[in-house]
Amino acid sequence: MWLEIIMCYIATFSFGILFNVPTRALYFGALLGCLSWVLFQFLPSFGVTLILATAIASLTSASLSHILAKRFRIPVTMFSIPAIIPLVPGSKAYFTMRAFVERDYVLGLELGIDTMFQAGAIAAGLVFALSIFSFRKGGIGQRYEPSR
Repeated sequence: MWLEIIMCYIATFSFGILFNVPTRALYFGALLGCLSWVLFQFLPSFGVTLILATAIASLTSASLSHILAKRFRIPVTMFSIPAIIPLVPGSKAYFTMRAFVERDYVLGLELGIDTMFQAGAIAAGLVFALSIFSFRKGGIGQRYEPSR
């Protein structure tokens, strides 16, 4: 398990370098990636479905990304993009395409639907965190003054 966490840290750190994340934020972004990976791995052992575990891990990493972005005064994407890298279902997408190439259409559809649900869970976690952290920024609760 520790080897997986170390490799996840290295991979997330490397993706942070590819995305030109500032050095002061690179280490924290890699830690967020490790946290999302640990949540993604441990939640199914408590009876949580894989899709819900992905959504929870994505929401957690995106929420912490917003907090760290405010602290470091850099864009949220500098933390959130590297943090969700471990959650991306790349191997499932590969096996989906492989099943279609081998003309196993039923398996391809099954894997493809699962891949889409997992990708949707990542997107839902990111959007939900964005809506939570931009709730007070919008016009909610503010009075509308028409121009004269």
